Amino acid sequence: MLENTLKGYDIVLASASPRRRQLLQELGIRFRVQPKKVEENFDEQLAPVQVAEYLSELKARAFAKEELEEKTIVITADTVVTIDGMILGKPKDPANAREMLQQLSGRSHQVITGVTLRSAEKMKTFSVSTKVFFKELSNEEIEYYITRFKPFDKAGAYGIQEWIGHAAIERIEGSYFNVMGLPVHRLYEELLAF
Repeated sequence: MLENTLKGYDIVLASASPRRRQLLQELGIRFRVQPKKVEENFDEQLAPVQVAEYLSELKARAFAKEELEEKTIVITADTVVTIDGMILGKPKDPANAREMLQQLSGRSHQVITGVTLRSAEKMKTFSVSTKVFFKELSNEEIEYYITRFKPFDKAGAYGIQEWIGHAAIERIEGSYFNVMGLPVHRLYEELLAF
């Protein structure tokens, strides 16, 4: 369905994330990957949902208008993990990852992904939020996960599709794929409308 709608379009996924690439492939869309390097700085006063949308737009604006052919659609995304109104970024090292997982242990948190669609004529940004409930994690479980899976490229120091998702996440409210980094159900609808 979507494949026919987008026939003749040059779809660009501006993300180096292998998980986003996998999810977009599973939607059956033909696309190419072209991430742009951007400084992910944001105003600390922004609410977490605004941060996710702002950073997604920042990545989309990294493409000069001249780079966008008439039938090019760029897809950018940014995922933030937030607990108690605080954003947990990507951990700097094992100690930072341990600290984040201890914060998430036995509690719920929000995962928000901002997504931007950009063409030469227009830009549309939206976000999707999912509530994730972690069981109480033992220090051994945290150490096992960090040592084995090295989650240093993941917001909040975890990937739901990895061991920790199977062993420690009790339930979620919302989109599983959003927690992986791309709310494909909403993206599908937005691409149809775009």
